Amino acid sequence: MRIVSSKDFKEKELNLLLNRGKADISSIVSAVRQIICDVKEEGDLALLRYTERFDNVRLASTKLKVTNKEIKDAYTKLSKKQISALQKAADNIASFHKEQLRAKWTTQLAEGVTLGQVSRPLASVGVYAPGGKASYPSSVLMCAIPARVAGVEKVVVCSPPSKSGNVNPALLVAADIAGVSEFYRVGGAQAIAAMAYGTGTVQSVDKIVGPGNVYVTAAKIEVNRDVAIDVPAGPSEVLIIADETANASYIAADLLAQAEHDPQAWAILLSTSKTLATNVQNEINNQLKTLSRIDIINSSLQKGGLIVTVQNIKEATELSNMIAPEHLQIQTKAPEEVFSNIKNAGAVFLGSYSPVSFGDYSSGLNHVLPTAGYAKIYSGLSSLDFVKTMNFLQCTRDGYSSLKETAVTVAEMEGFDAHARAVSIREEQQK
Repeated sequence: MRIVSSKDFKEKELNLLLNRGKADISSIVSAVRQIICDVKEEGDLALLRYTERFDNVRLASTKLKVTNKEIKDAYTKLSKKQISALQKAADNIASFHKEQLRAKWTTQLAEGVTLGQVSRPLASVGVYAPGGKASYPSSVLMCAIPARVAGVEKVVVCSPPSKSGNVNPALLVAADIAGVSEFYRVGGAQAIAAMAYGTGTVQSVDKIVGPGNVYVTAAKIEVNRDVAIDVPAGPSEVLIIADETANASYIAADLLAQAEHDPQAWAILLSTSKTLATNVQNEINNQLKTLSRIDIINSSLQKGGLIVTVQNIKEATELSNMIAPEHLQIQTKAPEEVFSNIKNAGAVFLGSYSPVSFGDYSSGLNHVLPTAGYAKIYSGLSSLDFVKTMNFLQCTRDGYSSLKETAVTVAEMEGFDAHARAVSIREEQQK
C-alpha cells in the first residue's frame, strides 16, 4: 500500500477518486432491455429460460417460489450460534430504524389554519439478494427490516439459485427472521423485471432495493420509470482520518476489511502523522499474510489502496468532504470535534473502538449506503425510504380569511383566474 503526500495526492490521485465507482452500463443496456421486455411479455416462461441460461438451472414454474418447508429446513443447516447472531442483528436493526420514523405532526399557521404532515407506508417492496459465493444474509436484514418497521405489508426477496437449484440457507433464515412475505429463486436482470412488472408467479412491487452486479444495477435504472429504486451501488469504500494518537494495527485491520469486499474496493487513510502512516503500511503487510481472501485484497489495495500524509486535520476533513466516502472512520484525539466538520459521508464511525464491521453486522446501522461520491446528495437506506408523506390543510372560516388575500393576489398575478375564483367564491357565498 503506497504512501503519498497530500500534494501528490491532489495532483495525481484525487481526480480519479472523485470520478470513481460509477457503473458503466452502456455496453449492456441493450441486452438488459431485451430481458426486461421478455419478462414483461412472457412472464414466468422468460424467468425460467433466463434462469437456465445464466444460472445453469432448469426449473419448473412451481419451483420459482421457495416453500415454507424449505425455509424451515434452512434453520437446520445453520448452527444455533449463527441463528442467534442473525436474530440479534435483526433486533438491533429494528430498534435503530424505529427511531427514524416520525409520527403525524401539525402546526397552527394562524388562528383557524392547521397544517401538517402524515406518513403512509408503501404497499410492497422487493429486495434483491445476490446468491452463490456472494450471499449476504446481513443485506437481506438491512433491506427488509426497515421496510417492515415502516409498515410495509408485503416484502419479497429474489435471489438466484445455486447450480443445485437451492437457495443459500442463511439467506432464507435471514429473510424469515426479517418477516419477508415471499422468496423467489430467480436472479439477475430478470428478477428486477419480475418485481417491477410482475409475472404469473411473482407480483409487482412499488420499490426495489438491494445490491447486485452491473446487470442488476442496469435493470434497476431501466425500470425506475415505473417503480422506485434505491441508490445505484458501486464498489465498497472506506476513508479513515487519523492522527498520531491512533492505533496502527486497528487502522490496518479496518483498511484490509474493506479491501476484502471486492478487487474494485477503495481503502484510503488520511493521516497527520508520517510515523503512523509507516506503521500502518507495515501492519498491513503483516496482517495480510493471515487472511484468506489475499488475492482480492491485493488487487483492491493495488488499485484503490492509498495512505496519504496530510498537513493537518483541517486538510483531512476538506479532502474527506470532497471524496464523500461510503464509510468514514475518525480515529483521532477528539473524533467528535472532527465529526462536527464532516458534511458528506454515508456512515461515520467515531473513535478507535467503532469498526465499520459493527455497522455491517451488529450495531443496527444500515449498511446499504451511497458509494462513488453519492453521499454528497443521497443518504443511506432507512425506514423513511419505505414511506411517503402526505401534507394536509384544514381551515376554519377565520382561517380562510387570513389566507384568502394572498392566494387571490398571487393567482391573479399568474393569470389563473379560476384559482382566484375558487378562493373568492367562498367569501361571496358567506355574504
